[in-house]
Amino acid sequence: MDSLLHVLCVLSLCSGVLSLHQMTWLPCQFTDEKVFLNEDGHTETQLKHRQVMLQFGQKGDDPVNPHAVTFLVTGSKLDLRDYVEGVEADLLDCELRRYSTEGIHVHWPAQENKEYNRWFSCTLKHSKGLFTVTSFLRHPSDQPPPEQQDYRNWPVIEDGEILTTMVALVMKTQSPSVKATLSSQQKLHCQFALDHRDPDVTVEWNWQHRGERIPLFSHSPRLRHNQGTGVELKSLAKGDATYNLPFTKMSSEGRYICSVSVNPLFTSLDINLYVEEPPRVTINVGPILQLKEGEEQRIFCDAENYYPLDVDIVWHEIDPEAAGQRVGAPLPRVVQNLMLKSHKHNQDKTFSLSAFFYLQGSRRNSGKKFTCSVSHQSLRMPIKKSFILHVEEPSSWFSDLNVGVVMFALVLLLCVMLFYLHSARRQSVQKKPY
Repeated sequence: MDSLLHVLCVLSLCSGVLSLHQMTWLPCQFTDEKVFLNEDGHTETQLKHRQVMLQFGQKGDDPVNPHAVTFLVTGSKLDLRDYVEGVEADLLDCELRRYSTEGIHVHWPAQENKEYNRWFSCTLKHSKGLFTVTSFLRHPSDQPPPEQQDYRNWPVIEDGEILTTMVALVMKTQSPSVKATLSSQQKLHCQFALDHRDPDVTVEWNWQHRGERIPLFSHSPRLRHNQGTGVELKSLAKGDATYNLPFTKMSSEGRYICSVSVNPLFTSLDINLYVEEPPRVTINVGPILQLKEGEEQRIFCDAENYYPLDVDIVWHEIDPEAAGQRVGAPLPRVVQNLMLKSHKHNQDKTFSLSAFFYLQGSRRNSGKKFTCSVSHQSLRMPIKKSFILHVEEPSSWFSDLNVGVVMFALVLLLCVMLFYLHSARRQSVQKKPY
């Protein structure tokens, strides 16, 4: 029984985080930095990637892995686990870094008077891109910061060392990557929270595209300054800095940056907006195409007003006998000799493309189903347009001759009947006494 309990405890520990209340630790990658002067007197930074533990608990708790560096996150008004609630551990990518305050020491309101701070940034990303959370971990220290830039004299962190920290600031976006259609309304999510009330929080939105950075919104209570639109001030007071994009245009593509700064901390989140417009697909024939034997027609499939550029157009044909088969049916055959027109660049910066082939009426093709399939990255499934070919049998010269003889005989009979009718009427008139 004791061995069974031991196995269950180990499995529970190895499974990591299953929900908010079960989260006790996360494996993280710590990107450590060593800054030094090289032989030429220039500053160089040497990066060292280390596997560490992000552990949640109370001061004095034993580390999960005594041999690794442990960032022990203790209680504060902010709980980092609230921002990844319900997400399993294997879906979270965790990264820790040192954070430089440029040698500036600012008393943090939540710290004790005699404490100094060493800062670390912690970023949690959903492996499927559903959200990004970034935060600052405050590690109290009794050693004052150096007078020079702090990154030049960072203390060494040894294996097995436990760094007791608290969450000071958190930012989150639920839309790190947004795919929008033209003329749609988008909300670029961004929220933040502090472990204390601070009126001097500056919030900014910037848009960056092709190397150009354009300010969209800025709010600074300390300077009593508001610039731009797109963020509701009432929501901003509650930590909601979501940016509203009322009308998506092709020029709306780019990287949107939500940033929050409160001295001595500055952090930002990137939200990439991509425009995807699905194609409108049409073919130039109806559901049923009638052709005579030997007659030829050009068949078009048009994909119009799509974005971005790449689109795939394929024509398939399938025999009528195989259309109703569920088992053992042959795969549709790709139509050969398909020709493409050049891409058309429309005024709204979308694209159009036509694919066509020449179809000749043949009895062996009668009843076949022809389908145009258009694939594009904006579509979950290809758009398909189809028609069925009916081919009429050609008329022979003998049958044409018989039809002509019959028609001639009918016309001749009609003429004779009219002649006799006219003669009878004239004789009837002559016999009348006047």
